Amino acid sequence: MLSLRGITKTFPGVLANDHVTLEVRSGEVHALLGENGAGKTTLMSILYGIHQPDAGEIRLRGRRVHIRSPRDAIGLGIGMVPQHFLLIRRHTVAENIALGLPGERFVRPARRIEPRVRELGARYGLAVDPRAAIWQLSPSEQQRVEILKALIRGAQALILDEPTSVLTPQEVRGLFDVLRRMKQEGHAVIFISHKLDEVTEIADRVTVLRRGRVVATLPIAETDKRSLARLMVGRDVEFQVRKAPRTPDGDALVADNLVVLSDRGLPALRGISFSVRRGEILGIAGIAGNGQRELVEVITGLRPARSGRVRLLDHEVTNLSARALHEAGVAHIPEDRMLMGIVPAMSVAENLVLKQYRYPPFSRGPVIDRQAIAQFARRMIAEYEIVTPGSDVPARLLSGGNIQKLILSRELSGRPEVIVASHPTAGLDVSATEQIHTVLLQRRQRGAAILLVSEDLDEILALADRIGVLFSGEIVGIVSGAEADRERLGLMMTGQRV
Repeated sequence: MLSLRGITKTFPGVLANDHVTLEVRSGEVHALLGENGAGKTTLMSILYGIHQPDAGEIRLRGRRVHIRSPRDAIGLGIGMVPQHFLLIRRHTVAENIALGLPGERFVRPARRIEPRVRELGARYGLAVDPRAAIWQLSPSEQQRVEILKALIRGAQALILDEPTSVLTPQEVRGLFDVLRRMKQEGHAVIFISHKLDEVTEIADRVTVLRRGRVVATLPIAETDKRSLARLMVGRDVEFQVRKAPRTPDGDALVADNLVVLSDRGLPALRGISFSVRRGEILGIAGIAGNGQRELVEVITGLRPARSGRVRLLDHEVTNLSARALHEAGVAHIPEDRMLMGIVPAMSVAENLVLKQYRYPPFSRGPVIDRQAIAQFARRMIAEYEIVTPGSDVPARLLSGGNIQKLILSRELSGRPEVIVASHPTAGLDVSATEQIHTVLLQRRQRGAAILLVSEDLDEILALADRIGVLFSGEIVGIVSGAEADRERLGLMMTGQRV
């Protein structure tokens, strides 16, 4: 149905796609795999008209096509469901779908869309109220809106970018049921994911990219998770990290009856209490939007508590500044690595000392010691295997995985007592994930208390000693990591106390 042939795309200093050929058939789910920086995003951006190739061609049903914009892609029946949904929260489902719909009249377009939303929702198992506002919907329901938007626009080929990152295990099964129905009706689906268990479950064929080139295209029945990881990174990958036994010591971080407001002034945390001990990882699971961001921000000094207390190593630290908490021994690995983790225009070296530049050996009074900073940067780049042309290049030019390694090395270089890690491997490939998990477990073994906030249940189950689940601003339960499983946690994430 759809083929990209010999696609080549170069950015300044980077060969993103090197004569890539990808063929996707009608009635199949075709997985696209690769490390961060392997060229997947660039390739799909070319298919969706965001970028133009330097060489190569795209063929649709045997005919060569030129896709100069997303509008061209939509007109040709190519749709995309992005990882971060492009929906207007104040508008209804029908209004969002009607926006920009080709040929739709200006007057009351949403009302004319509503029957179509209900019809396709029933047909594909994507039921959603067309009159509901987007802000009222769960992440999985918002994803349904994005899929319906593409289908109503006539998509026969659908690109799904990390589609399960915001879903519970039960919702993932529902999404896969939708994809199977779409296959039966002849749709072609390109499925981009770092979750190899899901790829082997839903995909019919898989193409693996490494450093901009195709290294393999093969039926999923002829491969397995370990083989795919080896193709992606060029070596064997350990999926099950080795967590050494560790008896936790006394409490390092204690939250007592915390009440925190959201940006809209509504209760985001409703009197939650928990503790994290030295040498322990406490995992916090939950669907996005249930108070995780506010929890991380109140612990790291980025949001005030309305009431309640936070104690660090037996000292009251409630509502201290982010700088004061860092100096007290709290490290913060933020969820949004580009917005909060780095200053993109600054160099790698400058980002590595953002929290230490005012102290020796990086400064002597008011004078910055550039040589000391460069020496420290070289050591961190080597120790954390940060792939960069040099320590003086802007941090924005690094891949997502290497930006995360930069943040990790900066935050952990001061030997913190408490580490707050928010979605530390979101969007990262298996190799970067393995390395970050190893580093966190090493810090646990050395006695750090780690608060791990993640929507990836496999990550939570692999790393956490205890697991708490946040739902609607409340902790519905804390269970032992050894006794937890995906089904139990999935039910708790919907508010059930089990």
